[in-house]
Amino acid sequence: MRDDTIFALSSAPGRAGVALFRVSGPQAGAAVRALTGQGPPHPRRAALRAFVDGKGRAIDHGLLLWFPGPASFTGEDCAEFHAHGGRAIAEGLMAALGAVPGLRTAEAGEFTRRAVENGKLDLTRAEALADLIDAETESQRRQALRQYGGVAEALYEDWRTRLIAAGALAEAAIDFAEEELPEDVETRARENLTAIQAEIAAYLNDAGRGELIRDGVHLTVIGPPNAGKSSLINALAKRSVAIVSDIPGTTRDVIDIRLDLGGYLVTISDTAGLRESGDAIEREGVRRARARAAESDLVLLLLDGASSDQPELGDLKPDLIVWNKTDLPWPAARDGLHLSLKTGAGVEALLAWLTRLVARTLERPGEAPLITRARHRRALEEAAEALARACQAPEAELMAEDIRLATRAIGRITGRVDVEDLLDVIFRDFCIGK
Repeated sequence: MRDDTIFALSSAPGRAGVALFRVSGPQAGAAVRALTGQGPPHPRRAALRAFVDGKGRAIDHGLLLWFPGPASFTGEDCAEFHAHGGRAIAEGLMAALGAVPGLRTAEAGEFTRRAVENGKLDLTRAEALADLIDAETESQRRQALRQYGGVAEALYEDWRTRLIAAGALAEAAIDFAEEELPEDVETRARENLTAIQAEIAAYLNDAGRGELIRDGVHLTVIGPPNAGKSSLINALAKRSVAIVSDIPGTTRDVIDIRLDLGGYLVTISDTAGLRESGDAIEREGVRRARARAAESDLVLLLLDGASSDQPELGDLKPDLIVWNKTDLPWPAARDGLHLSLKTGAGVEALLAWLTRLVARTLERPGEAPLITRARHRRALEEAAEALARACQAPEAELMAEDIRLATRAIGRITGRVDVEDLLDVIFRDFCIGK
């Protein structure tokens, strides 16, 4: 437990109906008495109190909540002052709290950091809380809420517990080599390690779907000039974000927009038309279009159904082919989705198809929790490499050492070991008051 007490405005700054001020630490009770003239109310029951400053002058009337430790979010004594959300009230309460001896303003993420340090949360749940606050789409909210519920922690702790058991078998083979141990002790350890290694390898083979849900899927629209790529971008965004012109080569650079597509965050890129050009700037635009498509998660090829010209794709393999301009006569039948960006026909069908495509790319119901952060993936890869060595180790001593390395790697994900150097990085992007 910390000796100091922190406070912060935990709701968004600015004018609002209600503002929430949070206090955590050993002097939280003193803060309640200083601002209300009374002791803390009954735990977890809202009490109507007058809030005053150090000179007894009224600041506001609001609700007070008291959470004695360790039964609180941080594991410490906590108080919450729910006041009206005016700027003058917020400034008055912050000044009054700052005048209480032993109190200081909280740093970004410090409330959650204390929850981790006091054993109320593991690191995966703390990171999930940050993702939940930052969630922009339904899929991000679902994934973050599931992680916050502890599914990832349970999976990693299961592996860690089983590795500790396998390590105990290996250590027994070392420490009691002269004793009458069962002959299969070392064999049982290797069998357990092989099973865990296979599970981690399968878990890592997820195509990065957890990170894609968290950070968003990248979809690039490619096609020849005047096929309607910019019109498609505008139709999907439902606003004018790209210049539409009958002049070929209008789009020279990559234009990105972020959309909530059926509950999934998708970044869609409009690109230069694919064609040979003598213009140096347009050639650079085509090069950037191909590069963006090559590194995207999904590629949509938009073609002009009324034209017989087809672009040279090279190594690009589109995930979806869409034909535009159904309002004009076509020289031949076309395989793929059909629409008219001029009349709007087929746009809703395309949106539904794209949503299903993104959903199939990202989610598989009933599977294990997805990897959401690069540090988790690095630690699991480190654990898998150590287990591969342990399974092939010629001696029990070498096996035991690699088991320890694998156990520590997984422990770093949840915060069981070697986390002090990670805490600043993990919590620096949290908002003040959380």
